[in-house]
Amino acid sequence: MTRARSLQVWALLIGGALVTWIATYERMHGMDEGPGTDLGGLGWFLGIWVTMMAAMMFPSVAPVALLHARVADGRSPTWVFLAGYLAVWTAFGLGAYLLFRGIASLDLRFLSWDEQGPLVAGAAIVAAGVYQLTPLKRVCLKHCRTPLRFITDSWRDGRLGALRMGAGHGAFCVGCCFGLMLVLFVLGVMSLLWMAVVGALIFAEKVLPFGARVATVLAVCFLVLGLWVATSPGTVPGLTQPAGPAMR
Repeated sequence: MTRARSLQVWALLIGGALVTWIATYERMHGMDEGPGTDLGGLGWFLGIWVTMMAAMMFPSVAPVALLHARVADGRSPTWVFLAGYLAVWTAFGLGAYLLFRGIASLDLRFLSWDEQGPLVAGAAIVAAGVYQLTPLKRVCLKHCRTPLRFITDSWRDGRLGALRMGAGHGAFCVGCCFGLMLVLFVLGVMSLLWMAVVGALIFAEKVLPFGARVATVLAVCFLVLGLWVATSPGTVPGLTQPAGPAMR
């Protein structure tokens, strides 16, 4: 890969992350309503979700994108690879939205924050901690940290090939980050603070040399945090207390 192409990929990732963080801040500032934050209309949600994913994921996907560009050497556009990657995260967001709307339509009053909402939120965070220790999490994290075999063994030329490879990597990324995303949805998906925290944790797991250990530490942290939210949510720093029902 030429130096110019490498710089182009870096510019795409860094510039894309910066622009999307700015856009996310402008659109989400002051919208955090804590657990059960309403997701708005489908079109609006998908727009902000894709922006959020680019902001959160571009820093951690940078090593994989650069590896793709290096192997491609002009045969397969990296921006299409990233589009396939984001398409999978968009599908994940759509699934989460439909699940949220489905639960809200049931009008389950025990989910109200002044009833059993804290217990349900805490249990979900504990479940995210347990997921951190599962074989699926380990396999997906290993793929995200060492994707060379996937890139070389699953290589496909052209735009369609790049799209399929990006989607394949995105599927592993969803498996790797599922627990972290569950925590984000539980604590407040429109919270800029929790979005930044989760984005930083994803980067630490995937990119930093001690990332595999971070995943185990987070399992313990989520177990503690889940119990904390369940028993004393008002004392959790950065957690917005819902003004109404936890699921509207």
